[in-house]
Parts: sequence; C-alpha cells; structure tokens
Amino acid sequence: MINSIKRCAISSKKVFSNTYCKREASGVSLSKGMPATARIVEVGPRDGLQNEKQIIPLNVKLELIRRLSHSGLKNIESGSFVSPKWVPQMADASEIFHYIREQKQINRKNATFGGRSAENPALVTSGITFSALTPNVKGLESALATGGVDEVAVFGAASEAFSQKNINCSIEESLKRFKPVAKLALDNKIKVRGYVSCVLGCPYTGAIPVEAVRDVSLRLLEMGCYEISLGDTIGVGTAGSTERLLTHLLSDKNIPASKLAVHFHDTYGQALANIYVALQHNINVIDSSVSGLGGCPYAAGASGNVATEDVLYMLHGLGIQTGVDLAQIARASEFIDEALNNRATGSKVAAAQRSIAKKKLANAQKDCV
Repeated sequence: MINSIKRCAISSKKVFSNTYCKREASGVSLSKGMPATARIVEVGPRDGLQNEKQIIPLNVKLELIRRLSHSGLKNIESGSFVSPKWVPQMADASEIFHYIREQKQINRKNATFGGRSAENPALVTSGITFSALTPNVKGLESALATGGVDEVAVFGAASEAFSQKNINCSIEESLKRFKPVAKLALDNKIKVRGYVSCVLGCPYTGAIPVEAVRDVSLRLLEMGCYEISLGDTIGVGTAGSTERLLTHLLSDKNIPASKLAVHFHDTYGQALANIYVALQHNINVIDSSVSGLGGCPYAAGASGNVATEDVLYMLHGLGIQTGVDLAQIARASEFIDEALNNRATGSKVAAAQRSIAKKKLANAQKDCV
C-alpha cells in the first residue's frame, strides 16, 4: 500500500520530464551538404519577453536565464538597453547583467577553491555568451557599466518604412548611429552582432529587394559586426523566398555563410522550412526563443519567434549536434509559460509532449485508485 502511495505521489512536471523526447544527435548529418553542428542563439529573455504586456518581475527573468544556462546553450540574449519609455519590459536590464557579473565572480572563485557549488552553480557562466541589445552609445555605456555583458547587438532594417517606425530614422541614419556603438564596443573588447530586420517582408511596404538586405549586411560587417542575423520579422518568408535571398547574399564573396545567422518568426508556420533551407546553404547559427516567446510591437500580426524546442527536435532528428539538452529547455519552457499566467506554449513539440505527459499522469493516478 505504501509503495502504491509513493508511486502516485508524482507531479505532472515529473511525468513531463521523464516523457519529454530526448533525441540525441549523432554528429553525422543525415542530409548531404548540411553542417554536422549548429549553434542556437536563445533570444527568449530579450526578444521573447519584450513584447509581453504584463510587466514580468525581475526574479522571473533571472530564473528563466538560470534555467536556460543549465541546458547547454552557448548564447543567451538576456536584455536590452533601450528607453523604458518605449520598451518598459526591458527597464531592469542593468539589474539582470549585474546579477550575471556577480555570478561570474562567484563561479570563478568557486572554480579556484572547489566545493559543491563549483560543480552545480546557480547560474552556469562558463562557455556562455550573455548578450544585450544596444541601439545607441548611451545604451552601450549602460551595458558596459554592468560588467556582465559579453556581447552586444545593433539592429538595422532592410525596409525604410520599418526603420522609420521602429527607430525613427532612415536606414542610412541608423547605420551612422551604429558606427560609434560598434567602435566603442570593440575598443572594450566586446563582440558586436548585427541584426537586419524585415529581410523577407515589411509590414508597411511588402516585399523587400534582396539587394537592400545585401547592402545593409555589408555595411554592418564593414563596421565590425562578426555575424549578421537575418530576421524575418513578421514571419512571411517561405522556403522559396529564403532560397532566393540566401543565394543572392552568398554570391557576394564578402558575405560567407560563416558570417550569417537566421532569425525566423513563425507567423505562417514556415520557420522550420526556412531554417532547413538555411542549413542547406551551410548556415548553422539559428536564433530561437524558448516556448516560441516573442512577437514584434512594430509589426502587426507577427507571432512569436520559432520555438527553441521545435528547432532542437528538427536538428537532432537530422543528426545535427547542438550540445543543448532538449529536456532542460522543456523545463525552462514550462516554467516561463506558468509564470506568464499559464500562457499557451508557442512550441508544437512542447504542446505535444505536455499532452502526452498529462495523459500518462491521468493513467498513473487512475491505476492508484
């Protein structure tokens, strides 16, 4: 009887953790011409949360970042140094990066002196790049002051209309603004990543010429960005339009695949197909957001980013190594969805596995009656 009670004293989280698909990549791609490895840039804590209407407590953000840090991710975009007037959700960016700095210091000390805390730190910091969005020099100076930022990002657009709506200036003016940001960051030995928004469509003007994407990408590379993330901001891209864009960009010798990343929103359910096309072009850096968090306040109808769970499921199924534990991402996903008033997940993989876990839990409880 006691054993039966013990078997029944099981939470849905426990069932979910045990049943979540733990697909392991072999390191040998199952599709010819595809990379053997891929790097995931987790953008949930920044791009994912910035569009939430309810103000998210600092402790919830820190717990999300902490959980993500234990998953094997190597890149976590953790905040944005922008005006709280325009993006109130990011008002606590300095506090987030102060915490990251403190945890780095604690981990270095523990690594020197050993002990249990060295083996299981509150926040994993070794080998992880914690990045922030810094659209101007003021934002960058605030980021540098925290001592916790490893990398910064600037964001331009391939659409004049979107640039005006998003940052109140033309594409040319925005690039001029980014130059001193990039220089100051590089002078402080901080890497700079560049984003290009609306590469496959603009909410105000429609289709975007591939030449416009190429021109902005080249300018960002020239000012010192080590990588360009191509953003389908409103999620209208298809495998065909992605193929045309990447073929054009890669025809320029100054834009190699090794300098590109992809950032797809999943408004029309095409994100995974588009990522597959990118992989065929040997582009193996993929931005994604835990549980499909996100959207864009300046792009009507834009749904969340492609879900990290869904990307991992596909990559691992292709035999592409990521070093990321899907089950750990699943737990982080469940945590943030619960924190956001039991938000419905934006991940197909998470939704399927939660449904399976719920049924297994119900059956387990039935057996105990």
